[in-house]
Amino acid sequence: MTKIITITMLFICSLMSAQNAKLTVTVSGLKNSTGIVKVGLYNSEGTFLQTVYKSLSSEIKNNEAEVTFTNLPAGEYAISTYHDENNNGKLDKNMMGIPSEDYAASNNAKGFMGPPAYKDAKFVIDKDSKIEIKL
Repeated sequence: MTKIITITMLFICSLMSAQNAKLTVTVSGLKNSTGIVKVGLYNSEGTFLQTVYKSLSSEIKNNEAEVTFTNLPAGEYAISTYHDENNNGKLDKNMMGIPSEDYAASNNAKGFMGPPAYKDAKFVIDKDSKIEIKL
């Protein structure tokens, strides 16, 4: 009986781990290799650009950066990224609140008179994936 329970549990665990995916994000088009690139992953429209689900940062090499999110459940996500040139951990803005450091979103979504909308930046992950975002 113990063997049956153990085998069943191992089978369930293997099914659960098979549902997790890896997402590799390449950020290109950086104007220089100074500072770092911050990448925020969001898992719902209600939290987009408010509360990050997962966040990673990367050094820049040859005006390009890459991060890899692991163990992501299948689902819908969106990404926001920015080039933190002065490495102060935040997206700098001018006196009018307009970002003074380069930023972008997944699907290269653009906002009109403001940030991009979740509906334009969202994508679905159901297996290991790679996306490229151009600043």
